[in-house]
This record gives sequence, structure tokens and C-alpha cells, in this order.
Amino acid sequence: MVGLADRYAEALTNPLDTLEELVSANDWTFDRHSECELMVQVGGRWCDYHMYVVWDRHMNAMFVSCQLDQRIPGTKRGAVFELLASVNEDLWLGHFDFVREDSTTMYRHAMPMRGATGLSAEQLEDLVDVAIHECERFYPALQLVVWGGRSVADAMMVARMDTVGEA
Repeated sequence: MVGLADRYAEALTNPLDTLEELVSANDWTFDRHSECELMVQVGGRWCDYHMYVVWDRHMNAMFVSCQLDQRIPGTKRGAVFELLASVNEDLWLGHFDFVREDSTTMYRHAMPMRGATGLSAEQLEDLVDVAIHECERFYPALQLVVWGGRSVADAMMVARMDTVGEA
């Protein structure tokens, strides 16, 4: 049975085409694996982020993940899990997750698009900006817990701190 959602999905424009233009404009390294997958390497303030974006035409949803370039030693996993839970409490969009296969952390967010004919360039910019911003905000806290020997409470104070100006 073909429903209205199936016919509607066929009419959608591929948001990854627009996202690819945004990525190119920022001179980020990327690879378009298929019509519905895009991998991007973004140089951040603290590390390189590996962004993976998938558009699922049938679910009518966009998924973005942004993996941090840092392996978590087994002895620090408990503290990192506690940190992830604390950070996730503060997020409005998306969440951080631990990737067991390679002992890394990543930001993840899925955006349902039902009822929309696509995403605007501004919406795609926001999707990418939020992912990078949250990774940039979280990374120092992760460093403090993993390599600095600091408590999760101390690391969260740093993550929640709003900096103004430049030193």
C-alpha cells in the first residue's frame, strides 16, 4: 500500500545537496558517499570533528552526528558516562553518546521533517552550527575528566561557563 507519506517523500528535495554547498563554502573536507550520506571533517578549536549526515527519504528525517577525535581509556569510562549524563541534562537539541566500538564520544541529533518539502539553507546551517558549538563547549570538560584528573562537577563548571572576549 502506498500512502500519502510515500508520495510526499518522492517530492522532497535532497537537503544534502544544499548542505554540500555549505560545506564547500567553508572549505571543509568532505566525501559524499551516496545520495543520502555526507561525511565532513571540521577543524574545531580543540580538535577535528568528524561529522556524518544522513538524509532518510522514507523516514523523512535528517540525522547528524559529530564525533570527537579523542579515545577514552577504559579506566575513565565511568567518569565519562557521568559527565555525558550531566552534559545531556543541559542540552536542548541532540545528545552526547559513547561509541563502544572505538571508545569515543559523539554528538547526535535527528530532525524529523514530516510536513516539510525540505530544509532551508539556514536550517541546515543551524543544524551544523549547533553540533559544532556543543562539541566545542563539551570538549574541554571531557579533557579535564579524562586527562586532567578533575571531577565531573569541576568539568561541568567549565562547560557551563560563558566566556566573553579573548585573552
